[in-house]
Amino acid sequence: MPRTDPRESVHKRAPTMDGVPNVTRADAVAAVRNPLAFIAARWTPHPRTVQRAALAPIVMSVIIVVTGGAVRLTGSGLGCPTWPKCTDDSLTTTSEMGFHGIIEFGNRMLTYVLCAAVGWAIIAARSQKPYRRSLTLLGWAQFWVVMSNAVLGGIVVLVGLNPYTVAAHFVATTALLTLATLMWQRTREGDTAPRPLVGKSVQQLVWVMVVVSALLVVVGTVVTGAGPHAGDSSDVPRMPVDWEMISKAHAVLAWIVVTLTFALWFVLKAVDAPKGPLARTRDLFLVLLAQGAIGYVQYFTDLPEVLVGLHMFGSCLVWIAVLRVLLALRERPEETVPGLPSQEYDATSVSMAGPR
Repeated sequence: MPRTDPRESVHKRAPTMDGVPNVTRADAVAAVRNPLAFIAARWTPHPRTVQRAALAPIVMSVIIVVTGGAVRLTGSGLGCPTWPKCTDDSLTTTSEMGFHGIIEFGNRMLTYVLCAAVGWAIIAARSQKPYRRSLTLLGWAQFWVVMSNAVLGGIVVLVGLNPYTVAAHFVATTALLTLATLMWQRTREGDTAPRPLVGKSVQQLVWVMVVVSALLVVVGTVVTGAGPHAGDSSDVPRMPVDWEMISKAHAVLAWIVVTLTFALWFVLKAVDAPKGPLARTRDLFLVLLAQGAIGYVQYFTDLPEVLVGLHMFGSCLVWIAVLRVLLALRERPEETVPGLPSQEYDATSVSMAGPR
């Protein structure tokens, strides 16, 4: 019967009753020094898990926009009159602050949920094998946008809902939505060089549409900043522009985007483009029609709060749809290992890539 060297047992981890090895002191130190690398060395998520993790910040960004709109439309913008505390004496809302305090504080708490969603996306991207630095960087970019926008949100409260800071707050959220959508798309692609699916003239047409759509979003914040929904029952200053004029300019930009989308669909059909760009263009056109209908109804019905909230939700969907059209114009095939199907490659890439 072979003997066991007692010195070897010192270096072995004794399993617990559940079969899980004990965490050594070295493991604990490694987890503290670089928790992402510690997790990545011990966990390889399925590609679908990474995709769902990247989708979470998109969903939460849209929810933040909708709940932020609810804060504004219910006049709860100063429900918590200071920041980072809710009041000078309380971190949370108090019973004396009533409904408005609950709405404003609840929206603040959703920022932590958004941070958790972005953190989950970063962890999943960092743990994917093989390691994809571009995905991790997109996750960290979202994190810093969230942090800066949280500070900007505090400034909005401290300056009494200044309409320019409110507009900047929404634009920053749109930037977060852009990064999240890009990361979600990249989780479903490889890291090879992008291959265009359409000609240069079509790409230029789409870029014009993207620029006009971005301008549409910015002008929409001016419409809101000049409109009647100031976010609080007190006398909040509005942007010194003619609301009727800026609303009509917003409508003109919307019609330009619709026209460009319609033209793009015909061009894609004429050049026999792949199904991907055609499907994304069709989706954008349908979203634009719904958003336009809501916009005109709210304009002619004196901006009821429910329709304004739906219009804010629609603006997120429009921007996401525009980005998806842009990203559908190229493809990045996944890299494969000769002799291995792509699913096997995902499963065996841990040993091939190793932790980083």
